[in-house]
Amino acid sequence: MPLASTDASLELQSNAILGEGPVWDERAEKLYWVDILSHKLFIYDPVKHTNDEYDTVDHIGAFSLREQGGLVMATKTGFAFFDPETRKRTHITDPESDIPDNRFNDGKSDSRGRFWAGTMSYEVKKEAGSLYCLNPDLSVDVKLQGVTISNGLVWNKQLDKFYFIDTPTRKIFSFDYEDKTGGISNRQVIKELKEGEGYPDGMTIDTEDHLWVALYGGSKILRIDPITGRTVFEIHLPVPQVTSCTFGGSQLNELYITTCRENMSEQEIRKAPLSGSLFRAKVPFQGMPLFRFKG
Repeated sequence: MPLASTDASLELQSNAILGEGPVWDERAEKLYWVDILSHKLFIYDPVKHTNDEYDTVDHIGAFSLREQGGLVMATKTGFAFFDPETRKRTHITDPESDIPDNRFNDGKSDSRGRFWAGTMSYEVKKEAGSLYCLNPDLSVDVKLQGVTISNGLVWNKQLDKFYFIDTPTRKIFSFDYEDKTGGISNRQVIKELKEGEGYPDGMTIDTEDHLWVALYGGSKILRIDPITGRTVFEIHLPVPQVTSCTFGGSQLNELYITTCRENMSEQEIRKAPLSGSLFRAKVPFQGMPLFRFKG
């Protein structure tokens, strides 16, 4: 029996070097996303088809919407607040101020309003990064060390599992999760991608607790059952480097997908000219609103 699948359609043509980190604002019904290496934040309006652009000063790896408005960002120089209305940026703290060769990569807020974000080395040095948690009181905890490319953080509906990706390992990990404290333990591998399938990158989760994983170098999104590790649905894209995804739309049944053209040759870009664009796929599944930072 063939695997159920669909094709993503072009939503917004773009030449993002490293399009990443899509976040759906269900209150405004707009999509926030970034181009990490161009230090740009975008706010895309799918009704007006406008894509407003903001300069975030340095490389922005991830961000979360704040309960009180605006964003909290994880950048090359640490955590910062950013207000798109005034374009004002306020530095919070840099847990890796002594490691100038690292930058923040992926991140999300949890149900208690803590912002989790991980780092990586620009040279992708093995195990040079860490996973941090910015608490609402703006203190910082270290959650994991020895990470190469921190990616794809999500929690299940019961808030007793935390899922995490370290991209070069090709592995998706699960942890037992303590919602009250944010404690993680008992790391397990729930799926390992085979050579040639691509590398797991950004990730989101649906109301049935299935994982949606972008495949960098794999031209697709996989829907994965975290209990069995089986792929149960696929979304195909016309570009190789698929970076992340999030549920959006008024029913939260549309997957917005970011892509990139980082490290692609001119010949490769000619073959896949939409690399770096934003895509969308309507799916027979539903996501949940993302948590917001409470600091």
